[in-house]
Amino acid sequence: GVRVVTLPRMLPSSYAKQALSHVGKPTPVVTKGLATMPRNIYDEDHESFRASVKEFVERTLVPRAEEMIRDKTIPREIWKAAGDMGLFGLDIPEEFGGAGILQDYRFRAIVLEETIQSGNGSLAGAFGIQDDLAVPYIVHMGTQEQKEKWLPGMADGSKKVVFAITEPDAGSNSHRITTTARKDGGDWIIKGQKTFISGIDQAQAVLVVGRTEDHKTGNLKPALFVVPTDTPGVKIVRNVGLYGEADNHGSHALIHYDNVRVPAEALLGGEGQAFVIAQTRLGGGRIHHAMRTIGLAQKALDMMCERALSRETQGSRLSDKQFVQGYIADSYAQLLQFRLMVLYTAWEIDKYNDYKKVRKDIAAVKVAMPTVLHDIAWRAMQVHGALGVTNEVPFLGMVTGAAVMGLADGPTEVHKTTVAKQVLR
Repeated sequence: GVRVVTLPRMLPSSYAKQALSHVGKPTPVVTKGLATMPRNIYDEDHESFRASVKEFVERTLVPRAEEMIRDKTIPREIWKAAGDMGLFGLDIPEEFGGAGILQDYRFRAIVLEETIQSGNGSLAGAFGIQDDLAVPYIVHMGTQEQKEKWLPGMADGSKKVVFAITEPDAGSNSHRITTTARKDGGDWIIKGQKTFISGIDQAQAVLVVGRTEDHKTGNLKPALFVVPTDTPGVKIVRNVGLYGEADNHGSHALIHYDNVRVPAEALLGGEGQAFVIAQTRLGGGRIHHAMRTIGLAQKALDMMCERALSRETQGSRLSDKQFVQGYIADSYAQLLQFRLMVLYTAWEIDKYNDYKKVRKDIAAVKVAMPTVLHDIAWRAMQVHGALGVTNEVPFLGMVTGAAVMGLADGPTEVHKTTVAKQVLR
């Protein structure tokens, strides 16, 4: 279709003034689908849902994006509004207030791709953390009472639950987890620490992975507990900042659990069952990151095209320069390939519901992800010139984000090894 190119509304007005200062009053430019990705795999229901999400993003998220970036928090009313819109709980059964869409990742892709257009990338991450990490465990492993207690609130935005597995000495190797949970009468006592825990801000509970003792063998088995954040002994030591985030105002928490006492019903599933659900839905977090990456890369490509079409130098527009045309062509091809790869892998997850059958492709997506975001953001930065390295535009943040994507949910090198071993079988 025909795409009308305008400056992104999520950017400060100073960007518009500076970006177009050398060409006078801009003339609206129309391109014939230059940066638009084909979406033939979506049907009418998906596109109707996309339109609703777009409208919510423009009406509710965009006006407050800069505020949320500055304050490093998502206001409770924004979280609740997203729940009321149906952006949460896509996998939650209808009886618990969710959408009941258990096997169609395309809806999740739409939420992540569109919310990231608000200008606040952490929003899309926060929206996905709960549905892709916490929800599956409660849906598939929770008792009826646990589902009734947590799922309705997670669906309507009145409750936020996050996931905690990473420890200071146990990153990608979950077998090194040292947090313990021991029985004391009818309760469990949890002791240990977790780090790089995303989305703890305003969360009501954390799914905590700890090890329980098998009294027959003496071995420690991984178990999962729903621990309310206001339980005595839970201490958020600090919010670790990534590059560019202020000290103690970051987005990833270090949490100490100092002999935290929780009742027997806090145990989710059985002892030794913490990683059972991972056998079918472990890739959810990685595909979640990939879908966010698609939204970010699309935004960078759109801005690159807008800059190329509006900026004149040495007698012609940047869009007439072959170097810039090469940047745009390479970015379009790279993003199209990655988008289809991600959606194909998501389709496999839905179809097989068996992590082992999709493990190779999930790992391949994770390998490709940081390179795609880095390359497209870097090209967009180059096309913007000196403006490209300022905080008026998001490209350096995207480049840094690409480095994060190469480490989150396991480093690229580990996933390359997984792909190679699977291919060589």
